[in-house]
Amino acid sequence: MDGVLLIDKPSGPTSHDVVARLRRTTGERSIGHTGTLDPLATGLMALVCGRATRLSSYLMNGDKTYEAIIRLGQATDTDDAAGRPLGPPTATLPDDRAIAEALDRFRGTFDQLPPTHSAKRVAGEKAYELARKQQPVSLKPAAVTVRALDLLERRDGRLAVRVSATAGFYVRALARDLGASLGCGAHLEALRRTASGVFDVRQALPLEDAERLGADVSAHLISPAAALPDLPAVEVTIVGFRRAIHGNYLEPSHLVPPGATDAPWRANAGPSRVRVLGPEGQLVAVAEARGGALHPVVVLG
Repeated sequence: MDGVLLIDKPSGPTSHDVVARLRRTTGERSIGHTGTLDPLATGLMALVCGRATRLSSYLMNGDKTYEAIIRLGQATDTDDAAGRPLGPPTATLPDDRAIAEALDRFRGTFDQLPPTHSAKRVAGEKAYELARKQQPVSLKPAAVTVRALDLLERRDGRLAVRVSATAGFYVRALARDLGASLGCGAHLEALRRTASGVFDVRQALPLEDAERLGADVSAHLISPAAALPDLPAVEVTIVGFRRAIHGNYLEPSHLVPPGATDAPWRANAGPSRVRVLGPEGQLVAVAEARGGALHPVVVLG
């Protein structure tokens, strides 16, 4: 099983649970995820299997899109519906104009403080583990960029929003900070991830269906070569293939067609990283262009 498996996670299991369940049913031990989802959240998880686990760092950094329900009038200690209420609920909620003005403050690039109940590490421990032990959690704000933030509906103190943001953005923190900005408190009531990088939840298998298929779920894998469509591709000759699988650099003569002058990977021309494809179209490596040659940085073999 070498490739990317898209799973539509139900509410309840942790991201670790999803990986463990599929390891058990498929018999494939080498499975990892490319970004956690909170237990209460649903939606897209991109799992890397077999040799595709070596591509994790390339798949984790894409933008993410979420659909969320934010409940106004009550903050919680976890910033979501699983947490303990912080004080009594606010009786008077802001009007539509105040909400629109507040939402506008969370578009573009800004510093966001991660939730105390998050997987961020503090002195080697996960923040949520410290928070559960009621120990101090000292987190630093991180720069995030919100590409789009749309209010879909307002009903009974609940805001339905769609947000597209860079990796590392926390929708729970958005709910927390929006409530603070409005002066009424707020928390995340429901969350669904609909896209991650180039992948869409409409391509994903429900977790139960994937478990039922067992090892046959391999028919639903996205090949490593197809998992990085944003990177330009070059094909290698037999000699180039042998060099690439051993991590050796590639010159134009090792490509098909040999010595191509319009190669997009040449120094100072286009993206610096490319997919190196073998004679059968398989992904052999991800390489970096330096000094007119391609240097493999990740080798799949």
